[in-house]
Amino acid sequence: MSGSQHRQSHRLESEHGTVGAYVIGFVLSLVLTLIPYYLVVNHKLSGTSLLATILGFGVGQMIVQLTFFLHLGRGPKPNWNFFFFMATVGVILVVVGGSIMIIHNLHYNMSPQDQSKRLINDEDIAQIGSKKTGACAGQHTNHQVVIQDGRVTPLHTAATKCDTLTFINNDSRSREIAFGPHEHHEVYSGVDELIVRKGQNGTITLSETGVYEFHDHLNPEVTGEFAVNP
Repeated sequence: MSGSQHRQSHRLESEHGTVGAYVIGFVLSLVLTLIPYYLVVNHKLSGTSLLATILGFGVGQMIVQLTFFLHLGRGPKPNWNFFFFMATVGVILVVVGGSIMIIHNLHYNMSPQDQSKRLINDEDIAQIGSKKTGACAGQHTNHQVVIQDGRVTPLHTAATKCDTLTFINNDSRSREIAFGPHEHHEVYSGVDELIVRKGQNGTITLSETGVYEFHDHLNPEVTGEFAVNP
């Protein structure tokens, strides 16, 4: 092999990487995928902490892909590759951040009346000044609804105003308890949706009288109802 051919072969190897580099990239990609999967499935983190962790691993995954598989910085114009990388990161942050804001607003943006009602019930504010708020105060009967193997027990719960209703999720998946018929959700006592993770409980205060249907938004066949008497 001549000197020019040897230099060209060395340059191509430098730009396209080696088998060892590909193996390292594959292992790192696998680790950066399995760790957030483990955190989500086993509920090791939640809320903002979980979101920030997943986003961090996602950025790390992108860096690994660009470095070990797309060979960022090894081409004939590394500066342009770096600028392209920074622009890509910026676009991803804008798209992901904007999507999170939109989803958050759609999910939690209730009317001012619903927000006030939920706050009053959560804080047990039964009276403001000389005016009653309609919220419940004191200890009342607790009713339990068990969700197991995709079935609700009991299907009907009879309660009295100011009792509490606890949803016990014994299934291996989270449940998003919504009120009213599927796709036409209602807000009950300021609560639009109650997320009950696997093996955990969620409780609402029965401060509004009437007969109400509830179901799992992700699996509408999981449904039941409760009646609240004065």
